Amino acid sequence: MTAAPSTIHASAVLIGTIRFGAKAVLIRGPAGAGKSRLVLALLQAAAQGALPFARLVADDRAFIEARSGRLLVRPAEPLAGLLEVRGLGIRRLAYEPVAAVGLVVDLAADTAQRLPDPAQQEITLAGVRLPLLAVPKGLDPLLLLLAYLDTAGGGI
Repeated sequence: MTAAPSTIHASAVLIGTIRFGAKAVLIRGPAGAGKSRLVLALLQAAAQGALPFARLVADDRAFIEARSGRLLVRPAEPLAGLLEVRGLGIRRLAYEPVAAVGLVVDLAADTAQRLPDPAQQEITLAGVRLPLLAVPKGLDPLLLLLAYLDTAGGGI
């Protein structure tokens, strides 16, 4: 199944885990929710050894498309390799031109629950079903995401 690419307001990071290989985390949320901050935190987590690998895919705007049953994410061309670091401005980084999405993270999610129902831990984007991690406002998304990746069954 192939769907036409669409642009969304999101960021993405390709992360590698020992258990699941390399997949992208697609980070969504309203303006100011911390998408770029989570990207930077994931890159720093990899640099400090908390993750085997992390590389920027997209910040602020991303193209997504379904291809062969996978959801692919690419940076919006004018923003490729650019990351906004609040307080420092725009920074140029190495980036991946395309990655398969393995997890969607929704920041400041009104639907986040303390004990989520498994049915609420999935989302379908462009016809592709993916795991969903809903992060409530005020909770550190990096800690929750690392816990998700470290727990049995919580991998991408």
